[in-house]
Amino acid sequence: MNAPSELPDLSALWMPFTANRAFKTKPRLLAGASGMHYTALDGSRILDGTSGLWCVNAGHCRTEIADAIARQAASLDYAPGFQLGHPDAFRAAAAIAGLMPDGLDRIFFTNSGSESVDTALKIALAYHRARGEGQRTRFIGRERGYHGAGFGGISVGGIVANRKAFSGALLPAIDHLPHTHLPRDNAFSRGQPAVGAYLADELERLVALHDPSTIAAVIVEPMAGSTGVLVPPAGYLERLRAITSRHGILLIFDEVITAFGRLGAATAASALGVTPDLITLAKGISNGVVPAGAVAARRQVHDAIVEATQSGIEFFHGYTYSGHPLASAAILATLDLYRRDGLFERASSLAALFEDAAHSLRNAPHVVDVRNLGLVTGIELAPREGAPGARAAEAFQRCFDRGLLVRVTGDVIALAPPLIVEADQIAWMFETLRQVLGEIDANTGRA
Repeated sequence: MNAPSELPDLSALWMPFTANRAFKTKPRLLAGASGMHYTALDGSRILDGTSGLWCVNAGHCRTEIADAIARQAASLDYAPGFQLGHPDAFRAAAAIAGLMPDGLDRIFFTNSGSESVDTALKIALAYHRARGEGQRTRFIGRERGYHGAGFGGISVGGIVANRKAFSGALLPAIDHLPHTHLPRDNAFSRGQPAVGAYLADELERLVALHDPSTIAAVIVEPMAGSTGVLVPPAGYLERLRAITSRHGILLIFDEVITAFGRLGAATAASALGVTPDLITLAKGISNGVVPAGAVAARRQVHDAIVEATQSGIEFFHGYTYSGHPLASAAILATLDLYRRDGLFERASSLAALFEDAAHSLRNAPHVVDVRNLGLVTGIELAPREGAPGARAAEAFQRCFDRGLLVRVTGDVIALAPPLIVEADQIAWMFETLRQVLGEIDANTGRA
C-alpha cells in the first residue's frame, strides 16, 4: 500500500481532456497493468472496461509486444522516414494492407488518430488536385462527430465543446451532416437501428447547395464512439457510399476506434460491408503500446497523386516519427497477436453475450437508452436537472472505487473492454454498473 506522501507532485502536468483542478484534489493514478486489469497506486486492481482509451484490444503488457519493442530499440532506435526507410516500416505497412478492404492497400504512417485525420484530409485535397479538380476543397463532416484534436479534425468534427474555443480559427469550407441519434425511434436498439437511413439523404441537399464539383470528401465514423456510441442505422452508410460515388466525392471512414477487432472484424468497413476510399487508423494498431497511426488509401487515390509528379516529392506531408522503428515493431507484434489468438473472431463470438448483458440494464435506475455494436455499448442516463453529465461522472467515480474502469461522455457510459475479456468478466462489469446506478441519488430525493 502506497502512502499519500508517495504521490508525485501533480502541479506541473497540464492534463488533456481533464478537469485538472478536480482531478488533483482526488487523483486516480495507475501504476501497473496486466491482461484485463490496471493496478492503481494504492495496489487495488481495476478491471479495464474501456481498453484504456479504446486502444488496448489485446490486453495489457503483452510480452510479445514488449519484447519486440525491446529488440528493436536495441538494434535500431530511430530511422528517418524522409528519403530513407527501414525494413519493418515496409513490413508493417504490408501487414496492415492485408487486413484492409480490397483495394485499400497503400498505407501512410502517422503517430495518432488526430494526425491520421489531418493526413486523410490532405490526401483528399491532393488527389483532386492531381486529377485537375483542385477546386474540390470543401469537406463534409457530421454533427457529434469526433475526428481528433487537430485543427482539421475539430473543423470536420461536430462536438461543440471541442470547437467553441477555437471557432474563429477553424478550416473554411466545411459543412456537416445531421447526426444519426434518433432516441424516439431507436431507443434500446440491438445492433444497427432500423430507422435513420434517410438521414444520409441530407448529403444530397448539401451537394446541391455547395455544388458537387467543390466537395473533396465526406468524413464520418462508421460507429461514433467518443460522442456516446452512436450506431449507424441500417442502410445509412450504404447510402453515403452511393451518393459520394455518384458525385466523385471521396468517402473517409474514421476507424481510429472501430478498427482492429472492436466490431468483430479488422475494420468496421468489413464488418458492415461498406468500403470507403480512405480509412484512418490508430489506437488498436499498436495495442496502445507505442503511439502509432496510419491512413489506408485506395490504390487509385495513391496512384493519382504519385503519378501526377514526374520526379521528386509527390506529396509534401509527413512526420518526424512516421513509421518509427519502435512503432513498426509494435504494430507487427500486435497484428501477429490478433491473428495468432483469433481476437477478431473472438470479439465476434462474444458480441451476442455482450449485447444481452448490456441490455440487461434496460430497467436499471436512470437508464434511458442502451445501444451496442460488437464489443462496445453506450448506456445513456437521464441527466440531473440543471447538471448535465453530473450523474454519469458520479457513476464513473463509483465504478472506479469498485474496481471497474468505464468511459463517460456527457451522460453516456461506454464500455468497450479488451477483446480478451471473459464471459464472467462481462457479467461482473454490468452487474457492478447496475449496483452503482442503484446507489446514485438513492437517498437524496433527486430525480
